[in-house]
Amino acid sequence: GLRTQDPERDDPNHSRKAVCFPAGCSAAASFDPDLARREGAAIGREARAFGVGVVLGPAINIKRSPLCGRNFEYFSEDPYLSGEMGAALVNGIQSNGVGSCIKHFAANNQETDRMVSDSVMDERTLHEIYLPAFETVVKKAKPLGVMAAYNKLNGTHCSENKELLTDILRKRWGYEGMVVTDWGAVKDRAKGIAAGQDLEMPGGSGR
Repeated sequence: GLRTQDPERDDPNHSRKAVCFPAGCSAAASFDPDLARREGAAIGREARAFGVGVVLGPAINIKRSPLCGRNFEYFSEDPYLSGEMGAALVNGIQSNGVGSCIKHFAANNQETDRMVSDSVMDERTLHEIYLPAFETVVKKAKPLGVMAAYNKLNGTHCSENKELLTDILRKRWGYEGMVVTDWGAVKDRAKGIAAGQDLEMPGGSGR
């Protein structure tokens, strides 16, 4: 569900009370896109009530290892199911005039050392397993944002990966929204801009 910092508390670990919905894995187990759309609409209404403009989610990554610490958040190991449920959730969120930022683009397979890990794969694996869910959500729901992952993909950090952010996302899929970094993911700002990165988060770095 929605997580936003309590404005009356300085501690980022204190969030405002919000509705706790089933995790992404549970939602996907329903095989019910309409249910996902309704859940998204409820999250969008709550975000709007809290004055939140963009919801950082849903997470569209494919489950590839039982050790991945975000598996509860990801929908499925199946690209088709993940894409359909993700598109429905995004459409629900954005039906309330609130943006959705899908993540983590792409191939975020582990939490351990994910800022330095490298997801190495051939073209067929990338395009048949890891990318289809993102493509479905981009084309069917037009999310306001896409968040680049921390990890490398075939040797290049996702936030600096031109093939991923420009050639595939923008040119091949026709995406027109913003591309944002995961928090603190920028390694080289110039390379990120050249690759198609629009927004570095968090702001206020002084650079």
